[in-house]
Amino acid sequence: MATESKKAVPLTCHGHSRPVPHINFSSLINDEEYYLISACKDGNPMLRDGITGDWIGTFLGHKGAVWQARLSSDATLAATAAADFSAKVWDTNTGEALHTLQHEHIVRAIAFPNQPHPQILATGGLEKKLRIFDLSRSSSTSSPVDGTSSSTSPPATSFEIGPGVHTGAIKSIVWGSDRNILITASEDKKIRWWDLRTQRTIGEFGVEGVLGTCELDNTSADGVLSVAAGKSVYFFDAARPGGLIKSVKTPYEVASVALHSGQRRFVTGGSSQSDTWVRVWDFDAEKELETNKGHHGPIWSISFSPDGKLYATGSEDGTIKLWKFTTGPYGLWR
Repeated sequence: MATESKKAVPLTCHGHSRPVPHINFSSLINDEEYYLISACKDGNPMLRDGITGDWIGTFLGHKGAVWQARLSSDATLAATAAADFSAKVWDTNTGEALHTLQHEHIVRAIAFPNQPHPQILATGGLEKKLRIFDLSRSSSTSSPVDGTSSSTSPPATSFEIGPGVHTGAIKSIVWGSDRNILITASEDKKIRWWDLRTQRTIGEFGVEGVLGTCELDNTSADGVLSVAAGKSVYFFDAARPGGLIKSVKTPYEVASVALHSGQRRFVTGGSSQSDTWVRVWDFDAEKELETNKGHHGPIWSISFSPDGKLYATGSEDGTIKLWKFTTGPYGLWR
């Protein structure tokens, strides 16, 4: 990573009024554009241009904090998990809520398989249940204003995977390149690999400390899973159940981590009000290379863009920042 990229001032994306617990990029669209969605405790997830951070629209309908938000690979659909005991699936072109999926408790995690126009969805949360919804078996539509399903439309069918296995709330769900394999991270400090064909775990790994983010590397097809927990970050081969590549102990409590495989760098975010730095590390040497100041609260989520030329951070301070990670002009850094 060249010195030039370190000197670039980050772009700040305003609009949210509460903390931002999660951000997610789409895949590359037409080889040169991509999108960013942000979950927020103000209950209003937002869609943005991924390169510039420009606001595109807000999905209206949740009546509680939105804990996680994801885009389908082609950015045609968005999915959100919220404290109002529901998950929603949205049309990103119209802002319409296509499905409202009711739960019995707060929904913290949500995931699409990595494919265009996905017809299934996974959710998890304080129910401690991993649920799979078949969206193709429901024609329910919702108003983009109130987000409630039509009373005459059938709900999406769902089933639970591994009842009783999770003993803590599910905080994150990741769908790898194999659509039959799901990965969950829960507050019982366990990372679990699930085979949807057998509906059983095929791998498990225990982490130390409070679990933070659990996300796949956006910048490569290698399928490296990055996990933040306590003062450590863990890197797994997502396709190899329980396959730890390495763990790195840091001097800091870490809330979030994202890996750039090609650059052999990873970025971490602090988890306390006294540590609001964004730190860039050398993956091989396990050394801190730079610290970036800009946020005024813990950094709950970090993600690299699909082209690897910037990364985004979402914070307790209610802002999203885009940080340049390439040499030469890019986006609004011109």
